[in-house]
Amino acid sequence: MHNIFILVFLLIFTSSYSFYNDNIFTAKVTKVIDGNTLEILTESNETFEVMFKDVDSPELGQLFGDEAKEFTKKLLLKKKVTVEMKGKDMWGNRLAGITLKNGNNAEVELLKAGYAWHNILKSTNNELPVIEQNSKEKRIGLWASDNPTAPWVYRRKQSMSIAKSR
Repeated sequence: MHNIFILVFLLIFTSSYSFYNDNIFTAKVTKVIDGNTLEILTESNETFEVMFKDVDSPELGQLFGDEAKEFTKKLLLKKKVTVEMKGKDMWGNRLAGITLKNGNNAEVELLKAGYAWHNILKSTNNELPVIEQNSKEKRIGLWASDNPTAPWVYRRKQSMSIAKSR
């Protein structure tokens, strides 16, 4: 009886968390939440959110936040993509790299369009800082602004203002 319980538990556990077993899989982007957060539907009908690991886009409500979301929508919404799971951040968000059918990396495309910062704390991709610098020099997207606020600074200011208002 004990062995049956263990077997049933393992079957339930592995089926409900199969996206962790497959590090790379195909999915359809069903929703764009913001410039760097997506909802995806796997081929096994699992729906969950992923955030790009290597870039961070402006938040909604922040200058260029809506533009970053629209860019990501045009790039990915309702398209089949290859998802490479890359772990979780300290808040439990699933981090991923997304590759389009044509082989282009979604994070690279966001940087080229000037709608993201290279995430120097999480990324090991040496190509991304060069792409970000190129967009800065060409004053593309958010880099057209003289002193754009990084999303992590914006989030910190927002959380501090909420704490002070209580």
